[in-house]
Amino acid sequence: MLFNSHIFWVFFAVVLLLYRGLGHRNQNRMLLGASWLFYGWWDWRFLLLLIGTSVMDFALGRAIGNSTAPRRRKALLIISVCVDLGLLGFFKYANFFSAQLAAAFASLGVNVSMPMLHVILPVGISFYTFQELSYILDVYRGEIRPVKRLDDFLLYVAFFPQLVAGPIERSSRLIPQILRPRRSMPDDFSAGLYLVLTGLFRKVIVADNMAAIADAVFATPAGQLSGIECLAGVYAFAFQIYGDFSGYSAIAQGIARWLGFDLMTNFRHPYLAISPSDFWRRWHISLSTWLRDYLYIPLGGNRGRAAKTYRNLLLTMVIGGFWHGAAWTFIAWGAFHGLLLCLYRPIEKTIARWTAKPPTAQGAEIRPISAGDYEAVHLPRAGIVRAGRQLLLGLLMFHLVCVGWLLFRAESIGQANAFLARILTDFRMTPHASYALGAIAFYAGPMLIYELWLDRKADVLALTESHWLPRGLVYAYCALMLWIFTPEVGHAFIYFQF
Repeated sequence: MLFNSHIFWVFFAVVLLLYRGLGHRNQNRMLLGASWLFYGWWDWRFLLLLIGTSVMDFALGRAIGNSTAPRRRKALLIISVCVDLGLLGFFKYANFFSAQLAAAFASLGVNVSMPMLHVILPVGISFYTFQELSYILDVYRGEIRPVKRLDDFLLYVAFFPQLVAGPIERSSRLIPQILRPRRSMPDDFSAGLYLVLTGLFRKVIVADNMAAIADAVFATPAGQLSGIECLAGVYAFAFQIYGDFSGYSAIAQGIARWLGFDLMTNFRHPYLAISPSDFWRRWHISLSTWLRDYLYIPLGGNRGRAAKTYRNLLLTMVIGGFWHGAAWTFIAWGAFHGLLLCLYRPIEKTIARWTAKPPTAQGAEIRPISAGDYEAVHLPRAGIVRAGRQLLLGLLMFHLVCVGWLLFRAESIGQANAFLARILTDFRMTPHASYALGAIAFYAGPMLIYELWLDRKADVLALTESHWLPRGLVYAYCALMLWIFTPEVGHAFIYFQF
């Protein structure tokens, strides 16, 4: 079931109707059954895998929590990690490694027929595997107590709003919400409506309309495209993947709010970032913080010599790239972002100083005029200079991110290189390029302008607290666009394949 399908909203209406009339324990049981139905709708065989790993991690988590023997606790942790990652590797990476091994033998002049698996990747396996791993690791570290009831843990893993594409919820956030009775808050309906409507806009209007442009460009050989057409294809994919993934996360947050749950915010206007570290504080926050807490910091983080910090950054991002898929393009994408983090690291403090707000509310700068005496000097140009620096740094960062998206979307490293060469050498403005750039501005431009306002407010839900008139205009705009400009052919959410 897709969030942008009629069958899902029929399903959710029935779930919500039943949910409101039940007590806490029965609500959890009903949500678990609904979550299994939601997941089994894709393929009931995948449901067996989800339940099996959940039962295993519940039992191992209980055993780790009840044991005081360090060696036994570590052995149980290793079993959980090996089984979870082993299943993920089997379904997601077995064919990739078989193909690479066959290619290695072929380069030596030896033809070897490697076995290839003919299986479908279980939807959402990367997300729920990382969610289970975070629970086991937190129990092992003593940061949480193991869950006592199996049905509560099964719901933690299978909770349907965020099951197949995140956000990757930590046990310390989601499990307490499962264990305690949910109470309706006054703003749950309005916040949920806002998140669902704007999420559908980003998915259906932005992402699906951009998909048509990106797919057409990337399906065409680079030699038949101008550089501007290639660039338009990359821009289109940048907004497609953002609208698609952030839209899903927003809808998941919204329907969870209607059920009394508070899921984490997974995106905070990432294309307004001014540096790589700023980008990763805004993009796929649940994954970036997961990699930070369970990989980067255990590797040593930024402790020790600079060389080790750079090694840890690169290794973390390469693994993050490989998490997305079994292809060299994903590995290259991760390595590219790791390299950006390393290159920007020495100048992060300088960038922060360049873009820092003045110390007084009206843009005044405090200047010493004598020992122990200060005067507030209003400099209107200070705000303009700061805004200009942010704009230039933001444009640079956006285009660096787009280079990464070229690697991410390309069918091969060769196609990515060919597209990049056309972009840097061929500046012809063709009719197709003009149409594509115009469509990008029409569908994605208003979203960017709106996000600039939200970013200044530093609150992703700022509109829900504003006057009814601007709120009504935004809602009417989203509804009108969904009515008029919904593409004839919808697209599955991109991150379902991960």
